[in-house]
Amino acid sequence: MANFLYRLGRFSYQRRRLVAAVWALFLVLLGVGALTLGGKTANTFSIPGTESQRALDALKQELPAASGASATVVVKAPDGKTLADPTVKAAVGATVAKVAKVPEVIAAIDPFTSKAISPDGTTGLISVQFDKPADELSHESSDGYDGLSALSSGDLQVVPGGQIKAGVPEIGATEVIGVAVAAVVLVVTFGSLVAAGMTLVTALLGVLAGMAGLFIVTAFTDVSSTAPILALMLGLAVGIDYALFISSRHRSQLGEGMDPEESAARATATAGSAVLFAGATVVIALAGLSVVGVPFLTAMGLAAAATVLTAVLVALTLLPALLGFVGNRVLPRKLRKAPAAVAPVEGFGFRWGRLVTRLRVPIVAVGIIGLGLLAIPAKDMQLALPDGASAAAGSNQRVAYDLTAAAFGPGANGPLVVVVKSNDAATSNTLVQQVLSKTQGLPEVVAAQPAAASQDGTTRLLQVIPRSGPASEETADLVKNLRSAVKPLATGDASISVTGNTAVGVDVSNKLSDALPTYLFVVIGLSFLLLLLAFRSVLVPLKATLGFVLTIGATFGITVAVFQEGHLASWVGVDSPGPLVSFLPIIMMGILFGLAMTTRCSSCPGCARSSCTAGTRTTPPSRASATAPASSPPPP
Repeated sequence: MANFLYRLGRFSYQRRRLVAAVWALFLVLLGVGALTLGGKTANTFSIPGTESQRALDALKQELPAASGASATVVVKAPDGKTLADPTVKAAVGATVAKVAKVPEVIAAIDPFTSKAISPDGTTGLISVQFDKPADELSHESSDGYDGLSALSSGDLQVVPGGQIKAGVPEIGATEVIGVAVAAVVLVVTFGSLVAAGMTLVTALLGVLAGMAGLFIVTAFTDVSSTAPILALMLGLAVGIDYALFISSRHRSQLGEGMDPEESAARATATAGSAVLFAGATVVIALAGLSVVGVPFLTAMGLAAAATVLTAVLVALTLLPALLGFVGNRVLPRKLRKAPAAVAPVEGFGFRWGRLVTRLRVPIVAVGIIGLGLLAIPAKDMQLALPDGASAAAGSNQRVAYDLTAAAFGPGANGPLVVVVKSNDAATSNTLVQQVLSKTQGLPEVVAAQPAAASQDGTTRLLQVIPRSGPASEETADLVKNLRSAVKPLATGDASISVTGNTAVGVDVSNKLSDALPTYLFVVIGLSFLLLLLAFRSVLVPLKATLGFVLTIGATFGITVAVFQEGHLASWVGVDSPGPLVSFLPIIMMGILFGLAMTTRCSSCPGCARSSCTAGTRTTPPSRASATAPASSPPPP
């Protein structure tokens, strides 16, 4: 592989105009394709094969109106009054009329009609039903619903609750700031605007190519709205890293007096090997998310993997070509005229490496113990889907959640839905009564009542109000107990399914837990074989795998301590600690595994030794640089 990369680096250097032209044409074609074919990313969320998803699919088919997004507008009387007060009641009626006029709203039920009034009479809930799922609602609909808070007056507080349209991540100022910070760091590190700019440009070109390809794919299949953000984040990170591997090696060799063409070829052969194998492990880790069986995770993983692969290709082909264009300008100005005259100086990295090697036993012990201690909070990890309790303080969603919990109990913020389906209306009606009897006897249930029904009466809904909030462990246990209680009632062709926010969260966690062993086996197994091939050693991939285990344990521990338990949460802008998002652990595993393996690959002795001549074993002597060491040791 080193010989191939050596020839590739030399070819790219010598044919730099051709290589640059091919990449320019490729980027133009991708850009045109993205602008003409690119569609919109989707914000859909489905978990095929789970009970909650089957219930939602049944609702979409039998009760299309009930399968649309639903929300609740909280209305609260001013201090000293109740909703029954004439002026307040009139304000409630006017509010209901305004809610009904929001685009795509098909029903707005008055709290006096639905009896959704708190025991003290001060707070009521206006039930809102949309004709489309949350991810299909228009901006006019979501903006109109959010704007209902403007109806608040001295007679009534109006707060639109629920998350009818999840916020779609957008690329903006944060990413620009990140690129600017990276540019400053590169300038300080290299001491050369040319070197820093070249490294950053190659990384950005790789990201642009990957993102353009991703948006072309949206014309043919649904792509999660989070996929571009993950692809951008990882593409920039690995793109800069990979360019640094090669350009740093090239600069070091130029500083020792090596011919620029020979230096570019050797840098591509040695540091390029690290780039190739590191990139391969990242691609395996991200593409491995496909085995989980969750569509949006598959899309995220494949999109990020494609962007990382593009970054590898850019580093191995376009970067050597750019090195040919800039020549010695990649060095600081003081080293450009006579680089060989400057004696090499041991930097901090060498001194630190020597110290760590000398004190390896205590440092390894401290590292393992320290990472183990950081991992301790991970044992208390709680997983759930986000709800109003995790919304930002002061937001409509959070205020509505708190008002509802105070007036009706926390369970009113996340009711469970039981879907009863059979071949005839009589059977369904009998099952509903049996389910109600079983449900009302569970200790964690506050109330259970029939809801909607299909036109032919074969599909019936029941609403179950838990005693605890939607993200609590008690409600998750209620989902399991409720399913165990009602499942035996379904006989023959009848079916009884439990869904709702908490039920979906439980199913997501179970599906990911079941898929995790397979995911780890595939990803770690393939990466182990890849590193075994790269290093021809069992200990190196074994060490990398053990390092990953320690890293992921510490990462989970820190995440739980900060975002779930609230330690130092205010330092990172988290004002509402709570359970972690259900699919976060497996995404973190995929990203961290790839990046952890990148670190191990970059520590290859061939990339650290300036005397390494990987890729030159089959190179004719006439092509070697006159300044290259005459008796260099063989490549590792």
